[in-house]
Amino acid sequence: MKKLALILAAVGILSFFFFTPADAQTKLKFQTPFSPGWDYIWGENFVKRVNSLAAGRLEIKLESPGAIVPAFEILDAVHKGVLDGGVAWSGYWVGKNTAFSLFASATGGPFGMNQYDFNAWLFAGGGADLYRGLIEKMKYKVVWFPIWGEMCEPLGWFKKPINKVSDLKGLKMRAAGLAADVFREFGVAVTTLPMGEIMPALERGVIDATEFSDPHSDMTMGFQDICKYYYLPGIHQPTGVGEVYFNKAVWDKLPADLRVMIELIAHETMLLNMAKVWDMNIQALQDLQTKHGVKVMETPKEILVEFLKAWDKVAAREAKKNPDFAMVYESQKKFASRHVPFQRIVNPEYSIAADYYWKKK
Repeated sequence: MKKLALILAAVGILSFFFFTPADAQTKLKFQTPFSPGWDYIWGENFVKRVNSLAAGRLEIKLESPGAIVPAFEILDAVHKGVLDGGVAWSGYWVGKNTAFSLFASATGGPFGMNQYDFNAWLFAGGGADLYRGLIEKMKYKVVWFPIWGEMCEPLGWFKKPINKVSDLKGLKMRAAGLAADVFREFGVAVTTLPMGEIMPALERGVIDATEFSDPHSDMTMGFQDICKYYYLPGIHQPTGVGEVYFNKAVWDKLPADLRVMIELIAHETMLLNMAKVWDMNIQALQDLQTKHGVKVMETPKEILVEFLKAWDKVAAREAKKNPDFAMVYESQKKFASRHVPFQRIVNPEYSIAADYYWKKK
């Protein structure tokens, strides 16, 4: 027995020096630019799922906005190793390269794509490879995964009715990504603000209108307390994705099975977000009307068409200036040229069954 005890002790010492215990924990520090408490929308569920399925081998702590770096510096912080990773939205990097904005969202889809079409472009049309190629070209040492899909964002929140394009002229409004340039085409004085700065700007009168995300997110922000006119639909950001980044050196040190698990969780989160957030938005839109007195208004078709025309001007300018933008935009156009017409052939007009069962109010 004494001999066995000595052998077991020796094995324990050797394993300490030569083996990594299966339950050894890697702790990673992430940051989000978005207010906490919104699970599927801003990546919290992604982090919870990773922590749960890693079963003690990996733990991600998601820091609140501004806890370590400002919202628009998360990508650089992950690249430099100040953060091990982060949740973000590519429209925030438009100042680094306008091609990033095509992944965040482009007016009109672009080219008529909805979120399903956009996801198909990402995963089956080479979009994800183009994003990773853009990151590599810009020498960012990060690993990227999309983790949520956008719903078609409303035109925005206003203090007065918007009946025609000229009503937008002179408004001080928050917008982000290249959508900001589209609004500028109509004479809007655009300010790009991160999430946490929008409400204070509305309260102080720095801006008098804003667009942001979707009914649930917007209601949580409190826009309904200041602006009572909510215009839907919008066409300036109908598609796009949010994402998670890992510092590449941190990623490369993770065991292979954990890396596969993380990628699968990213895909799962993308799918569940598109199901759960839509349901949350249905309830939120009802609450905005019945509990907060918001006037939910239908955006005039004239305005939507003019936005497409304005986007074509913005996109043409960017494609001429930026080869990266031109390459990604051409990929989207080529994919949409097959996918969008096919959707129109195989799917009946949405209004046929919708009007049959649910007459438009």
